[in-house]
Amino acid sequence: MKNGENTAVADSATAQQTSQALSKPQINVSSEIGTLRRLLIHSPDRGLGKVVPSKAQDWLFEDIVHLDMMRRDEYDYYVKILLYFLDPDKVRGKIAELGPDSDRSFFKPDHAEYFKSDKVIDIQNLLSDILANEVIRTRLIAAICGIERTSFRTQQLLSEFDPVELAKIMISGSLPDRRMLFAPLPNFIFTRDIGIVINDHILLNKPAKLARTREALLAQYIFFNHPLFADYQDKILEIPDNEHAFLLSDADVKRDITLSTLEGGDVMMIGKRHLMIGVSERTTLYAAQQVMRLVFSKNVVDTVTILQIPKKRDYMHIDTVFTQVKRNVWVLLGSLARTGDEAKKRDVIHFFAPKDVSEDLKIMQFIKGLEHKPIEIENLEDLLTDISKNDLGATEPVQFIYSGNNEFPFGAREQWTDSCNLLALKDGVVVGYDRNEKTAEAFREAGFEVIGAAKLLDRFERGESSPETIENTFIMLPSAELSRARGGSHCMSLPLLRDEV
Repeated sequence: MKNGENTAVADSATAQQTSQALSKPQINVSSEIGTLRRLLIHSPDRGLGKVVPSKAQDWLFEDIVHLDMMRRDEYDYYVKILLYFLDPDKVRGKIAELGPDSDRSFFKPDHAEYFKSDKVIDIQNLLSDILANEVIRTRLIAAICGIERTSFRTQQLLSEFDPVELAKIMISGSLPDRRMLFAPLPNFIFTRDIGIVINDHILLNKPAKLARTREALLAQYIFFNHPLFADYQDKILEIPDNEHAFLLSDADVKRDITLSTLEGGDVMMIGKRHLMIGVSERTTLYAAQQVMRLVFSKNVVDTVTILQIPKKRDYMHIDTVFTQVKRNVWVLLGSLARTGDEAKKRDVIHFFAPKDVSEDLKIMQFIKGLEHKPIEIENLEDLLTDISKNDLGATEPVQFIYSGNNEFPFGAREQWTDSCNLLALKDGVVVGYDRNEKTAEAFREAGFEVIGAAKLLDRFERGESSPETIENTFIMLPSAELSRARGGSHCMSLPLLRDEV
């Protein structure tokens, strides 16, 4: 074959590969456990270092955090694990030089040496991208200054910064010289709560707390304006408010039956045609009903299960009380489960306290076209067993791993530090926190390997294991500071693309 023919064949092959790449979905999530291919994260920014004790709970933190320790000794491992699984060329062979003792151990998204992966994507970079557009920039500055009730001169000041620095200011609330213009967004590290991918649709959420209003606004601008989501503009779902809300009294507006608030930790895509929505401290029944109507009307799913959990700070979202580990394995809080009765009896205070009906777990399942005939499901294990078998086709017996190994008082203690809030990188491989030792013990008893993130990365570097071959593994992240923020690896991720199960 002549050189010209070689070139023509090569060009044809390249064109075919490009066409195939473009035809692949950029966004699609149909389960909690399909191999993860792309997600949104947000690295801890300078705003977290400005949370003060008097405002911590208003900003939804239980404590103040040590920012550098959170970044270098904890979150950095999370990013490297994600990259090794989703975009290994960015880190393979470089872990030693990027170790915790190196001054290159943690890169901020605006750093020249930041990984800039198109698979592990920091939402701050997406914000920087859209701020390069002068129209979007002007509108977003005005919108944020309106929300934050700043002076006109502050608007003028913000317009002077380049897109990268402006993105940092909009998220952290502070200027490069450390002056604070408005409150930080410390919860922005929990990208799960700003939006959820439901098959090939994107649901934008409506946070319950004032502290997260700016997050929702930034998310709207990013999803509606960034090229990454250009092909999905007609598939972005927004939750409608009660159209008569402005006529209601303040007391009525704040009631669950009229208020429309929903956060991503209460939404799980647990089967290709099955969506689960939690009604919790942060998500109202009214919002859950609106989402159900939206996804049914657009034929996105056929089944919606609404699960009401106690409205307690301890639980917050449904992903703080259970997440999926494997097609046939779930981790959950025993005290909300059928087999949790013994744990409850050991809790003397709970045992003697009068029973509060609002503490009950309630589960109702709705089928498209038969919404007027919901199916009541008695307990959490029955629901999760049904999902494993009928939505995901599990043939092995369904297993439950309980927070704190279902031992009193460790179940509640470790659930508080996110023992049930795990991110599945693929079927049977999950990421959690190292401080939940009793839960790790339960994983071992269930046949899983439990390994620290640093040790696993070392194995990968030595070629002793790989993300492709690893199975049935609980990867532990250092978590002294991360756990203070009240969210685990599931909260710190917004999956955009997973393989179908």
